[in-house]
Amino acid sequence: MRVYLVDDHALFRAGVRAEIGEAVDVIGEAGTVDDAVAGIVAMRPDVAVVDVHLPDGGGRTIIERVLAQWPDAVFLALSVSDSAEDVVAVIRAGARGYVTKTIDATALVDAIRRVHDGDAVFSPRLAGFVLDAFSGHLPAPTDPELDLLTSREQEVMRLIARGYTYREVASRLHLSVKTVETHVSAVLRKLQLSNRHELTAWAADRRLL
Repeated sequence: MRVYLVDDHALFRAGVRAEIGEAVDVIGEAGTVDDAVAGIVAMRPDVAVVDVHLPDGGGRTIIERVLAQWPDAVFLALSVSDSAEDVVAVIRAGARGYVTKTIDATALVDAIRRVHDGDAVFSPRLAGFVLDAFSGHLPAPTDPELDLLTSREQEVMRLIARGYTYREVASRLHLSVKTVETHVSAVLRKLQLSNRHELTAWAADRRLL
């Protein structure tokens, strides 16, 4: 089975590849949204295993963009987050399963095989979120403060909160340093925060890192 890995931490990708490489064929990997979309569309893996939160977006964006170009793509979300909002968002986008990074290698390979076969794969706790959401018992995930930010401001905010410098953010998002500074000022003003340390704490509380 051909698998594509997406996570912004190269060390984590290497660990996953080492753990599951004998059971599946890891044909490619990426650490950014754009690289992931291009790689998945070009290589057409049997299953794409994607992280939910990346510095320049996340699993939901990848899934939506890939499915727009290749509707037969199969996705399994793999994340540190077990929040209802994250689970529901990527399942609505089109992922067939969602597992957390506490999963062991054997269970991960089993989850990959099952989503490839058409099954929906979740732990019992996460499955409850999905059932509630699609039966109408769970309200649509909203965050009034996050909604104040434009999509570009959210991208900048996540990178700054993760500790990237203005120059690094500018390079990753193909912006000028001055534009990044302008976005950061707007983010701090809208969220009524004083500095990047407060911003990191704010983002961490919402599991946006």
